[in-house]
Amino acid sequence: MIKVLPTSIPDVVELVPQRHGDERGWFSETFNQQAISSFGINVSWVQDNESFSAAVGTLRGLHYQIGSFAQDKLVRVLDGAVLDVAVDLRRSSATFGQHVAVKLSAETGNQLFVPRGFGHGFCTLEPDTRFAYKVSATYDPSSERAVAWNDPELAIQWPQTNDVLLSAKDQAAPLLANQPNLFD
Repeated sequence: MIKVLPTSIPDVVELVPQRHGDERGWFSETFNQQAISSFGINVSWVQDNESFSAAVGTLRGLHYQIGSFAQDKLVRVLDGAVLDVAVDLRRSSATFGQHVAVKLSAETGNQLFVPRGFGHGFCTLEPDTRFAYKVSATYDPSSERAVAWNDPELAIQWPQTNDVLLSAKDQAAPLLANQPNLFD
């Protein structure tokens, strides 16, 4: 059984799979296509990804892909914890430029569904964090884009803003106002 929790942006939902425990530990069905379809999430997943971040304050994002490579994502934490963020990049949306931020952790096992048309990123809250996600389109370098993680227009309250660990690509990401390729 999976519980669905709404967020401030209706298209982004938090999923909490039930855990069944005993003296050995616990078991959880983390993905069930029929169950999530009953919540209106009808996505064909084509790829699973995993990342590892050794240090607290590792920030990845805000990433998205355009065109036929735009991705729906179902994300979760396998070890550790993150603040996970989804930013609405659909120009015609009433929530354009707004974001949802949810703490995801291995301890709770919660997940976040991030539909295509959203930028996605996360910041690690614990050392040795492993992050997993299903995506609905394969990675295409020529379709990849990013929005600056610290764009003042987005006003994301990251848990750490000093000494964040960023890739060179994320350091160079443009502001939302300077994005030529968003979703219409």
